[in-house]
Amino acid sequence: MSDTGLVVVFGGRSEIGGELAQRLAPGVTVVLAARRSADLQAEIAAVRQAGATAMHAVEFDADDLAAHEAVVDAIIAEHGPIGTAVLAFGILGDQSRAEKDAAHAASIAHTDYVAQVSLLTVLADRMRTAGSGTLVAFSSIAGYRVRRANYVYGSAKAGLDGFCNGLSDALHGTGVRLLLVRPGFVIGRMTEGMSPAPLSSTPAQVADATVRALRKGRTTVWIPASLAVLACVFRMMPRWMWRRLPR
Repeated sequence: MSDTGLVVVFGGRSEIGGELAQRLAPGVTVVLAARRSADLQAEIAAVRQAGATAMHAVEFDADDLAAHEAVVDAIIAEHGPIGTAVLAFGILGDQSRAEKDAAHAASIAHTDYVAQVSLLTVLADRMRTAGSGTLVAFSSIAGYRVRRANYVYGSAKAGLDGFCNGLSDALHGTGVRLLLVRPGFVIGRMTEGMSPAPLSSTPAQVADATVRALRKGRTTVWIPASLAVLACVFRMMPRWMWRRLPR
């Protein structure tokens, strides 16, 4: 991980983002960027207790693409180069609604793909200029092979996965690296009320595995690791069987 001493979590209210911020906090400055940033007191307190040397909250709306550059540049101007940037925002959406409501389908794709591409591009450019930095982006098993049961969300994650793989190659040799995290079903607020899928994990488990991958210099990580085997099985399943799979 970069040693500039500045960790920024975009989506600072998310459970995974908060857990990851706490694990990266000891000895560094942490910035939580989210909408309604004035209401992040609980999240700030948890990260401060985890050992952050300084804590800051910044207003950030992922869907406001035009503001991405200004937000990133303001953070750099006030706190210096970003050592680690975590993109922890996203929405699951409602698949049934998205199949009939074009605006809702587009909203899922906008937040989970378009906004991620925009912010990653800005951050990668600023980190290349600084000569160092680490990006952390969250894909999903849902994007590895898109299923009928959640194809709107899955397709956005598939696009993000492809973009991150290309960006990672483009960053090779620049001093900047990208860690692509591919969790399975995560038990938390986003999936509340849904029955956990096989090989599920918690936000804390995702954060633990992400930190281990960062320390090992990995470029991708499946969470749990056994999910990689299941993904290979998914790739080989015939289409008639695949379309019948539940969420």
